[in-house]
Amino acid sequence: MKFPGLSAICMILLFGWSLPSIAQEGPPAPIYFICDASGSMWGQIEGKTKMAIAAEVLTSTRKHLPSDQAVALVAYGHRTKECDDVEFLLEPDASNQEPFREAVSGLKPLGKTPLAFSALEVIERLKQTGEKATIILVTDGIESCGGDLCAVVRAAREAGVPFRLHIVGFGLKPDETEQLRCAAEAGDGSYFDAEDADGLEGVLEEATAAPVVEPDQNVFVYATKNGKPVDANIQAMKPGATRATHGARTYGDTARLYLPPGTWDIVASPLENSDVQPVRLSGITIPAGEVTRLNVSFDGGIFRVTTTNNGEGWDAMVHIYPTGEKRSAAAARTYGRPDDQEVNPGTYDIEMTAMRLEGTGITHRINGLTIAGGETVEVSHDFLSGTVRIGVTSADGLVDALVHFADPATGKNLASGRTYTSDSSNPKTFLLTPGTYKVSVAGLGKHKASKKTFSLTVKAGETIEHNITF
Repeated sequence: MKFPGLSAICMILLFGWSLPSIAQEGPPAPIYFICDASGSMWGQIEGKTKMAIAAEVLTSTRKHLPSDQAVALVAYGHRTKECDDVEFLLEPDASNQEPFREAVSGLKPLGKTPLAFSALEVIERLKQTGEKATIILVTDGIESCGGDLCAVVRAAREAGVPFRLHIVGFGLKPDETEQLRCAAEAGDGSYFDAEDADGLEGVLEEATAAPVVEPDQNVFVYATKNGKPVDANIQAMKPGATRATHGARTYGDTARLYLPPGTWDIVASPLENSDVQPVRLSGITIPAGEVTRLNVSFDGGIFRVTTTNNGEGWDAMVHIYPTGEKRSAAAARTYGRPDDQEVNPGTYDIEMTAMRLEGTGITHRINGLTIAGGETVEVSHDFLSGTVRIGVTSADGLVDALVHFADPATGKNLASGRTYTSDSSNPKTFLLTPGTYKVSVAGLGKHKASKKTFSLTVKAGETIEHNITF
């Protein structure tokens, strides 16, 4: 699939993986340079094409890396105008300075700028090799193939891939940097601006000066339910942010992740054996040089809801609302038997609506019920009703008619039905809550001119037979 748009200049990825809390030994992790050879690289800055500037700066950067630094080269947009044009040109090697120079100098700009796809291709390669990763992306434009680099980076971080992403905007306008800044933040890195060749070389020097090693994991999160460890998804974000930049999973034990020192919000979501909502730990301070251990409990409280009608088990809809909120935390149907609903500890309002009953009072609400983790709170309500049977006949036999029950004070219709001319529905049976109703019966068909109105009082547990003759 082809997507129109702008293009980019160079993406440089320095990749590798490490085990937590173990210092790296041996040669540094390999560096993957991903270079843009899309059409915009023909653009010029101070009389030189962007491609020529990129080739010179990348060659210089490669030359000044440590002698034991293995480097690979990946390019996109240099063969076709398709969005899947990504090629691994050089495999990681510590002694490929000349092949690197020849390869990057020989790129001819042609195609589009699949930033997200290019990054994903390399990340998938590195997942297979098990290396750690630092990414430096240099771009003169934005994604042109419909991808979402920020989403790709966020998903990889949430999956526990330990890489860092820095992004260099090469001659970009301020309104073109939002998604790039998002991706850099999601990748626990920084965004830089570069206006020309000197600026590009300077920021690349700054970015590559940092060790290509992910810091030791410094946050351990242990999640339990009723004292037993459970699988949970852990996400970390800056206070006030809605999107996570770091993530891990407990897998029934402990989630381990690295968070830069500072203040973080951590959201834990249960993945098994729990219906409670995610738990948010706000304003967690992560100190420098220390390991922070957090315990998250998904011990919810249980509301055991029982609904009856005249003392007998009765079906009802149940909604449980956190007090003061309009969105329910849990919803269920009792089907005439006790129903358990697990919720986070807190204060709730419980609303029960009887099924099959009509009239006033078919909904009952109990406000301000407080529940603690591990606690079971019994909640019950007995709806009251009486049975009313309305039959309509004439000298010709059963009469098809409409029956309405209304509030005498307001005239609001509270229940209605139709008798038809069948023994199974005439008399028509209504289950109504206690009270006084204004009843109107209107004939249909050849009896459409016939109508009767009367008052009727319903009492709990009683059955009223009322037959009308037209």
